Amino acid sequence: MSGDQLFDTIGATYAATRPGDPRIAARIWAALGDARTVVNVGAGTGSYEPPDREVTAVEPSAVMRVQRPAGAAPCVPGVAGRLPFADQSFDAAMAVLTDQHWPDVIAGYREMRRVARRVVTFHFDISRLEGDFWLIRDYMPEHARLTSGRPALAERARAIGARLEPLPIPWDCCDGNFPSYWRRPEAYLDERVRRAVSVWHLVGRDVEERVVCDLRADLESGRWAERNSGLLDLDEIDIGGRLLIA
Repeated sequence: MSGDQLFDTIGATYAATRPGDPRIAARIWAALGDARTVVNVGAGTGSYEPPDREVTAVEPSAVMRVQRPAGAAPCVPGVAGRLPFADQSFDAAMAVLTDQHWPDVIAGYREMRRVARRVVTFHFDISRLEGDFWLIRDYMPEHARLTSGRPALAERARAIGARLEPLPIPWDCCDGNFPSYWRRPEAYLDERVRRAVSVWHLVGRDVEERVVCDLRADLESGRWAERNSGLLDLDEIDIGGRLLIA
């Protein structure tokens, strides 16, 4: 399933279940520096688009495009690997939690570099996430096959001469991305939460049902709390969230 087909499937409630977190947004906007014109690649419903700049959004999924709120930035159909803009059309290009769905992620980053003088993206370092996030480590080993053969985040950064900056995830993160409920494990038992996260669709229904069953049992028995007691006093955690800035 291509990225746009996937989001045609999961995108129906995306605007309600995946709002932007203001703390993450503030870091992204700060990294944009003094850029006045910004292209948002894989823009979705536009939850992280800066309101005080001239933004052009690019989004392949029609289901996602129609959920963009009134007054949102203009949005055109398009994919990261073939952006429909001339060289250096924008001060900055941004992308948030989307490059895992690009068929050729390096080509997408090079296109962003081509059309903009600055590139800012927010994604997870999967090697860090798979090692540190309890949901993958203890319940979902199948996650590894989703990223097998994909360029590491450091490789993506090298492709355009970018640096990486840690972006911790707060315990009460508003954006319901995959690891955002790291201190609220009961949330993963909620079907509505899972339906708006691509990972659950990609691992398949059998894996999803097993993970939910095992997690529910561990929550009821207290085993999850025993394993993860150190998380309960943390306000934020570094589980691989990274800003890539070029």
